[in-house]
Amino acid sequence: MSSLYAPLFRRVLFPLYESGLRGRKTLRYLAEYERNLALDEEALRALQWRKLQRLLRHCWEQVPYYRRTWAEQGIASPEDIRDLSDYARLPALDKPTIRANFQDLVAANQREGLLYKTTGGSTGEPLKFGYTRESYERRLAIMWRGYSWSGARLGQRTLYLWGVPVGAQKRKDRLYHAAFNRHMLSAFEMSEARMAEYADAFDRFRPETVVSYVAPIVKMAEWLIANGRKVHRPQRILGAAETLHESQRALIEKAFGCPAYNTYGCREFMLIAAECEHRKGLHLNMDHLHVELGAGVGNDAAGPREIIVTDLHNLGMPLLRYVNGDLATPGQGRCSCGRALPLLASVDGRKLDALRTPDGRYVPGEFIVYAFLGASGIRRYQVVQKRLDAFEITLVRDHDFTPAVVDHVGAELRKVVGQDVALDFRFADEIPLTATGKQRVTVSELT
Repeated sequence: MSSLYAPLFRRVLFPLYESGLRGRKTLRYLAEYERNLALDEEALRALQWRKLQRLLRHCWEQVPYYRRTWAEQGIASPEDIRDLSDYARLPALDKPTIRANFQDLVAANQREGLLYKTTGGSTGEPLKFGYTRESYERRLAIMWRGYSWSGARLGQRTLYLWGVPVGAQKRKDRLYHAAFNRHMLSAFEMSEARMAEYADAFDRFRPETVVSYVAPIVKMAEWLIANGRKVHRPQRILGAAETLHESQRALIEKAFGCPAYNTYGCREFMLIAAECEHRKGLHLNMDHLHVELGAGVGNDAAGPREIIVTDLHNLGMPLLRYVNGDLATPGQGRCSCGRALPLLASVDGRKLDALRTPDGRYVPGEFIVYAFLGASGIRRYQVVQKRLDAFEITLVRDHDFTPAVVDHVGAELRKVVGQDVALDFRFADEIPLTATGKQRVTVSELT
């Protein structure tokens, strides 16, 4: 039945709903973005620059903040920004700047009908921002294009292990998700005691695609392996909302018997990059966004760099050169899939989640993950840095925990942080997820 419903949904039901009932242009934008994949790298860069030039003219004419700050930089007209190197010298945006200049960042000719959203605020500082209807529809189109690179398609049986509100879903929501051929499982209600219920839900729904926060699907994979439980095998699992580390990917693939894919986005822009079938890096949606990799962290020139994003289609509250707090490592070369979109080798986490050592070295979360690879007897861990010379390491012990595990982890961490950082191990019954269902492996409280 599912094999018949999926093409019916894509070709008939969804177009009737999206274009006819809702009056949205999502499918038109999706067709446009799919055509862009036939362009070579030079043509894609030319397309991106044309879109950026249009955005710059709009900001100069309609957005008071940019006209004022650019004038302070000696810019007399948008034509003074002649190329991407000029653009990269413009002041970057961060959350405090947006809050301080909120009204001046809204375009004068777009105030009516502007939509608003608030980020969860991983640093405890929520951010409100505006966007246009066109921008939202284009973001949906880009999401579906990126997901399709792994083989995911509209109308497929898709299970979401996601941020469903605690409590029963409303009947209207259940009908809506049923029409889209998807089933929602709440990541917020997952616990060790209820894990069998989640496994049963997989078997009942029999998904072709799973879209999940990384931490909950990893937790479920650990439970399946530990309990020898087999569940219905999906065709693919897409990790979202946080970085899927290679050790976590291997764990998921062992438990579910299917490939796992990395995606990268943030609430301000939705999908920024995604892996294709080759999984050799994440393709950047450069025909929709302009993404820069800025300053590196620490002394590794080839290592992670801060991500700076510009939405090329949000004319309502344009966020130009927005520093979202994430870090990424640039990819090298071209993917064998033939798509000319540039690659990120990896997304390396939040800047505030990056740890440091007294001698100036950068310790990304990936290193912490690898330090725990051979550590049995630990269900969960978290490393918090409050001082430059000390890590607080909280462990949630499992039934087979032995004190030797602490020595093992300490020795592995020493390989990365050296001898000048005190390692303070402590134990807890649980480490709570964030309000958005994420697990923080590393937390930096350094200013």
